[in-house]
Amino acid sequence: MKLYKNNESIQDKDIMFAVASNTISITILFLPRYITEHTVSSDGWIAILFGGLIALLLGWILAKIAVSFPNEPFFSFASYLVSKPVAVILCFIFVFQYIIISSFQMREMATLSQEYFFDRTPLEVVCLAFILVVIYAVSGSRVAIFKLNILFFPFVVGGLILLIIAPMWAIKLENLLPVFQTDFKGLQSGTISSLNAFLGFGIVIFYISLIKKPEKAAKMTVLGILFPFTFYIIIFIICVGVFGNATVKNLYYPVFELSKIISIPGIFFERFDSILFIIWTIIVFTTCLMAFDIAVMLINQLIPKLAKQTVIFILSPIIFFLAMIPKNFIQINNIAKYMAYLEIIYMVFVIFLLGTMLLIRGRRTHDPL
Repeated sequence: MKLYKNNESIQDKDIMFAVASNTISITILFLPRYITEHTVSSDGWIAILFGGLIALLLGWILAKIAVSFPNEPFFSFASYLVSKPVAVILCFIFVFQYIIISSFQMREMATLSQEYFFDRTPLEVVCLAFILVVIYAVSGSRVAIFKLNILFFPFVVGGLILLIIAPMWAIKLENLLPVFQTDFKGLQSGTISSLNAFLGFGIVIFYISLIKKPEKAAKMTVLGILFPFTFYIIIFIICVGVFGNATVKNLYYPVFELSKIISIPGIFFERFDSILFIIWTIIVFTTCLMAFDIAVMLINQLIPKLAKQTVIFILSPIIFFLAMIPKNFIQINNIAKYMAYLEIIYMVFVIFLLGTMLLIRGRRTHDPL
């Protein structure tokens, strides 16, 4: 197998912004609901803490595995570690996973927009408009995807800070009490639910071949996880403090509902939820874009003779069709939870498998054939 050659390159800090943006995604909008289903009062922050710490460890290990094979794509070093047939299977599962992620992100964004803003616009129209923009972006340079993450990052940070500061006046201390009432089983289930929100770090193993100097990739990955980790805990506490555990449990998008109580008088935008919607559209766009791009990248590694544009136009209708399958909120929620557990199991399995084989076989000591 030839060593992967690519004229495109990114800096190590670019992966930090990409991991942070990819981790936040649309999951943060309903993460408090997932956590409160298993925890009592405000104890969900403990589950998020445990989930974040596990994610930091897994992300660091995954980045270390990837850094052991600089300038090589996933299929190349996976073939070396676990044999080519097994690497093919791993790649196809990842392709399926990222196709599902891309379609889910698109459908959730369309559902959110229809629920709060475009109630007369069919979901199909919203999804079609969204995927056309994604197709345009993914057809270009991969480096441009990382530049988009950096470009949008200040707006995301600014929006999240406003989301934290503005509703603090509405927090009721009694909603946060009593503390430490959740049993071990509840914390365990909450930790698993929160862990899924951090799996965006998985992109590092696919984009490691683009990093010009990957020595600091593990550190950048950890920093990229720490950013959403901090915001997840703070936003969860504010959500529970404002609405209460029982109410959050019954709100489909509790974080978005939080933005609706924010009023910023005296400026052009008096409805903060409209500003947040724009920010989340940007976040979901970049997440969907990277998931789509990884699926295309892996197929190109498996079938090098297949042109990138051809792969994009093959996957596009598949992603659109999958996004249209769920009929209502209940089906979307059930599919999301089912896929979340599968993603966690598969990610842990891949890290364990590649990590074990790296310890056994060691780094590549010669140029791949």
